[in-house]
Amino acid sequence: MELSESVQKGLQSLADPTLFDLKTFSVLIELAFRSLLTGHADRSVLDQPELKPIDQKLLKHCHTAATTCILEGVKQNVDKSTISLCLEDVRFDVERTDVFYITYQKCKSIPDLNPKLTLIGRCPSHINVSWRLEYLIKNGHVHKVNEPSYLISLNVENTNNGGSSGEDLVGKMKDAAKSLEKAVQL
Repeated sequence: MELSESVQKGLQSLADPTLFDLKTFSVLIELAFRSLLTGHADRSVLDQPELKPIDQKLLKHCHTAATTCILEGVKQNVDKSTISLCLEDVRFDVERTDVFYITYQKCKSIPDLNPKLTLIGRCPSHINVSWRLEYLIKNGHVHKVNEPSYLISLNVENTNNGGSSGEDLVGKMKDAAKSLEKAVQL
């Protein structure tokens, strides 16, 4: 899992036992998972009595880092070894990694959770474009028409990593424009 520098710094703060003892760490991780399920984030974190002594800015940063890590894990459907390696890189000890993974497994087992979480923070749907140039010589009344027409089909699909990318879409649209220019010159 690749995480941004900001997320890594937030997780490193969360791994620091001088900032978060194991109890406050566990509370924050539980809240991070719960906030993804309910859609209520910062208020519930700041209202927890166990987390009151912690600086609010640091608390919000660590909460955001934890939820980002969770979402990336769910999105990529990572296993324990991948999560462990990622958390080890940001200095989580074995206990904190276990707490994180146990909560991760518990929350992942909730029915319909995976589809709900995978929709959060997703890139927009992919658009496949197919097109065809037709040249109409005569119409149904046997009159000469001699004009080009394009049939363009846009198909929207939700894919994880497959399908067409934005570059493919741009490339296909450029091909269509070039063909139209050539047809107009004829």
